[in-house]
Amino acid sequence: MTQSSGVFIQSTETDPVVRAGAVIRTEYERLHALLTTFVEPQPTVGAGDGAGDGEGSGTGDAEGAPDRATTASPASASVTTTATTGVVGEIRRHLTASAETLHAAAAHAPESRLLVSALRIARSALDRHVDALDAAGDSASATAAAQRVEAVLSVHRAVEEDVLLPALAALPGGVLPPLVADYETLLRGGSLDTSAVIDVRPVPREQRHPLVFARYARLTPGGTFTLVNNHDPKPLHKQFEAAHPGAYTWDYVERGPAKWQIRIGRPNHRPCT
Repeated sequence: MTQSSGVFIQSTETDPVVRAGAVIRTEYERLHALLTTFVEPQPTVGAGDGAGDGEGSGTGDAEGAPDRATTASPASASVTTTATTGVVGEIRRHLTASAETLHAAAAHAPESRLLVSALRIARSALDRHVDALDAAGDSASATAAAQRVEAVLSVHRAVEEDVLLPALAALPGGVLPPLVADYETLLRGGSLDTSAVIDVRPVPREQRHPLVFARYARLTPGGTFTLVNNHDPKPLHKQFEAAHPGAYTWDYVERGPAKWQIRIGRPNHRPCT
């Protein structure tokens, strides 16, 4: 496993893959708990209380009043709509955060490009199930949609934990920790840094390369940003060539001696592999 900075013991909590996996797992477990409110059977109001058998409290069945155990009320439908809206919003926030960070970074690396393509196909199916959950007007349809969402999310979780995170950790530049930090930022409702200039001079040396690679991961084809440094970042250039051969641009804007500026971009074309 290539690692540009820092020291960690593989397969322990200091391992970036293990730490990233814990973050991803916690979020999936939270979504699972939300979906469980639809998947698990809910107790029926008035069931087994003796109403309707002529005994007990005698809540109007002698006069033909409707049985509370078998009649749904408009209020219960309203609660279902409110609940589905909240769960759907949380799922969509998670999907967007994953797509704009972890998936975006892996989409342009030869080793993981096909993996992300497969995840995006599954995401299309998941979006349809989430839309169905959002549109559910009763508990039965909400339960069915939630079960389908949960099934696809389980696949996403397994692929991201077991395949995607190790692939990202193997990329030069130590990109995984800042990508996970970006993922958490989006989950909290924050926004990512998309500034056109990144000045790494005040940044601790061990954090510089991951910061630059994470910014590159968010570039769309044709996009660029300018790196400002106090020296010629030749090691960073070598890491870009190893991680993204033919899939980046590197143009010197200013060549020292005290200040170096390099415009880094993602070309519109896809490199041949």
